[in-house]
Amino acid sequence: MNRELIVRSSSDTVDFALLKDGKLTELQKVEDSNNFSVGDIFIAKVRKPVTGLNAAFVNVGYEKDAFLHYHDLGPQLSTMLKFIKQASSGKLKDFSLKDFPFEEDINKDGVITDVIKANQSLLVQIVKEPISTKGPRISSELSIAGRYLVMVPFSERISVSQKIESSEEKDRLKRLVKSIKPKGFGVIIRTVAEGKKVAELDKDLQNLLAKWSVMCKKLYKAPHPSKVLVELNRASSILRDVFNDSFTGIHVDDEVLYEQVKDYVAEIAPEKESIVKLYSDNTVPIFEKFGIERQIKTSFGRTAAMSKGAYLVIEHTEALHVVDVNSGNRSNKAKNQEETALEVNLLAASEIARQLRLRDMGGIIVVDFIDMTKGENRRKLFDHLRDEMKDDRAKHKILPPSKFGLIQITRQRVRPEMNIKTTEEDPNQKGQEVEAPIVLIDKINADLEKLLNGPAKDNAVTLNIHPFIAAYITKGFPSIRSKWFLEYKKWIKIQPRDAYTYLEYRFKNKDGKTIY
Repeated sequence: MNRELIVRSSSDTVDFALLKDGKLTELQKVEDSNNFSVGDIFIAKVRKPVTGLNAAFVNVGYEKDAFLHYHDLGPQLSTMLKFIKQASSGKLKDFSLKDFPFEEDINKDGVITDVIKANQSLLVQIVKEPISTKGPRISSELSIAGRYLVMVPFSERISVSQKIESSEEKDRLKRLVKSIKPKGFGVIIRTVAEGKKVAELDKDLQNLLAKWSVMCKKLYKAPHPSKVLVELNRASSILRDVFNDSFTGIHVDDEVLYEQVKDYVAEIAPEKESIVKLYSDNTVPIFEKFGIERQIKTSFGRTAAMSKGAYLVIEHTEALHVVDVNSGNRSNKAKNQEETALEVNLLAASEIARQLRLRDMGGIIVVDFIDMTKGENRRKLFDHLRDEMKDDRAKHKILPPSKFGLIQITRQRVRPEMNIKTTEEDPNQKGQEVEAPIVLIDKINADLEKLLNGPAKDNAVTLNIHPFIAAYITKGFPSIRSKWFLEYKKWIKIQPRDAYTYLEYRFKNKDGKTIY
């Protein structure tokens, strides 16, 4: 399995595309104007505690106040408030917490007005970016993420990622971290720490402690609100979370960003530094070169095509997302309807797992798979979907199929959903929109496969189509038509038709009769 990270930079945005064996699995856009990224830490003031919500609204500098629920305060809130007061006044010079006296934990079922008040200073961290009409969601239980460890100030707890399955490895990692953990700091051991030695873990921990110390120094006379700790630039944070030995290439088209990425990779995996490459071809944009633009056009519409004519229909509402699975004109050698349904459903499960990551869909997702009568097939589908979603870094939960054959998924939403418009203005009629022409070629390919390989296969096929699309199919070397010949060993005659609308096409047999 090969993974590649493609980074495209422009004047005000940076796009990150993660490819898995050439297929687009994640796409993220970072705007320079986004000052409220997940992981950023602010010194802020409480605007107003609200008893009815058991939460407080906090001014972090966004146009709408951030939301802080009581359960996101953290048990050691009293200790943190005391620490902030001393650090802000300049009385505290040692930020190591080894000699700092801890207060009692707050009541986990308490009331917000009992522990914080209006105009009180707080250290808060963005856990969900502003989405739609809502301000950021924040927490005062801070965590500073590194490559192998996450450090939690004002805690003593050591915990291990649930994705590490071996109990022996969990115990080993806990012992190692316990031997190097400073007093006053909790540690969460990340999945990528599996198999690592104590020296690597200690180096990561020392980097996190250095970050903490730099952040605390900023608290002295800091304006409220102000950002005191910036999450890594997005390129580095993506690498920190997903980078592993399967990465074969990181391609960046901006020299400054290239140097940043190369330095970070040299720090976390020196043996992989050579895979970071600067893309300098000015004739072909980087996303075109790696086939990403085409995949965006075919993946982000209302429908998402799969192989052999099957497709998904993805609908978005305010409350949830609904995904409908359709077999389309799929032709296969399955013996009966149940086998066809299982085959399409398994294919759809893989594509749904990819679509959730690609679009960064969050909240409630309801999937209407094709009905299957056998319980063992429903179990096979459920297990397959869970396996496909193992690589998803967002927290999620999948419920078994309901009596109606629906599968419900909840997925953590921490930033706005990726939504790319894939329709274009219809050149034949003003005010109307049609699918992008590149999607049309995929539809023609699927129809052609059915005609030439299906049970009622035709040997002499003529494609009647608009002259513009006819030229696109026949020009160049190798042309699309040449590729069809190599695949099907049949020459497809192309008949340009001036009367056809831009995206209209018909397949006809040797007698001129429309067959599709």
